[in-house]
Amino acid sequence: MVVVGAQIVFDHPDKVMGTKKPTQVLRFLNEMSAIVITGASSGIGESLIKTIVKLGYSGSICNLSRTKPAFFLQKKYQHFACDLSDADALAQAADLLMKYLNTAVRDGPILLINNSGFGAYGPFQDLERARQTQLIDLNIRAMVDLTHRLLPCLLERGGVIANVASIAGFQPCPILATYGASKSFVLDWTLALGEDLRGTGVRTLAVCPGPTSTDFFRNAGFGDARLDVPGQSADDVASETLLALANGKRLIVTGWRNRWLVRLSRFLPLLLLTRISGSVLRRLRNSVAE
Repeated sequence: MVVVGAQIVFDHPDKVMGTKKPTQVLRFLNEMSAIVITGASSGIGESLIKTIVKLGYSGSICNLSRTKPAFFLQKKYQHFACDLSDADALAQAADLLMKYLNTAVRDGPILLINNSGFGAYGPFQDLERARQTQLIDLNIRAMVDLTHRLLPCLLERGGVIANVASIAGFQPCPILATYGASKSFVLDWTLALGEDLRGTGVRTLAVCPGPTSTDFFRNAGFGDARLDVPGQSADDVASETLLALANGKRLIVTGWRNRWLVRLSRFLPLLLLTRISGSVLRRLRNSVAE
C-alpha cells in the first residue's frame, strides 16, 4: 500500500497475503458493507485493518478505541474515540456508530471484530484490584455490550462476529489468572453465541492466537521490551484470521505451534496443565528480567 496525500494506492492482493488465497479473502470482505473493529490503533487490530486496506476493501471501516489509527486517512474510515472499559463511554460511542451505519451504510452485511483487550502479569494477590476489574470490563463486558447493541442490525442485514480470544483460553493461566479466564470466556461465549445464532444469517468466529509480536507482553508487565518468544507476527495472525473468515470457520487457532500446543493440552489432567502453565509463564518473565 502506498499513501499519496490522502489517496491510497493498493498493492495487488497477491503481494499482501502471498499464497493465502487473497482473492477469496477480498471477495468475502467486499460482501461486507462495513467493518466495525475495536482496538485497530495497535497490535493485531492494527494489522487486521492494514491488511484489509491493502487488499483493496471498498466498504466502510469503523474503529472504536482511545486512539485514532494513524492510517485512517479517508472519509470512509470512521474513528469513534472512547475508553471501551468505561460503560458510559462505550454506550455513547455505540450510539454514534449506529447512527453512522443507519445513515451512511444503510444496507448490506456487517463484520464486527471484537479485538480490544489487555493482560496483567503477576500473582493475583500482588496486582491492583482496579487493574483487574478494568481488564474484565474491557476483555469481557465491552465485547458483550457492543455485540448486543449491534446485534439487531446484524440480524436484519446479516454478517459475522469475530472475537479475538487466545490459546490462554484453553487452560488456566497462573500469573495471568484474570487474563486467561477472560479469554476462556471469550472462547466459550463466542462458540455458544454461534449456536444461538445458527440459521439467522449471522455467524461467529473465535480467533485464538498464541504469543504474538505486539506490545501485549510489555503492557502486561513482562518488561519494557517486546518479549522475544517463538510466535507469530501480528500480520500472520491477521492473514490467518481473514482466511478463516472467508472460509466460514467458527474457530481458528493461529500458527502451527499453537495448534499443536492446544492439541497436546487436551491429553493432560487439568491440575497438571495448570501447574505447567504457571511454570512456563514464570520462566518467560524471568527471561525478560535477566
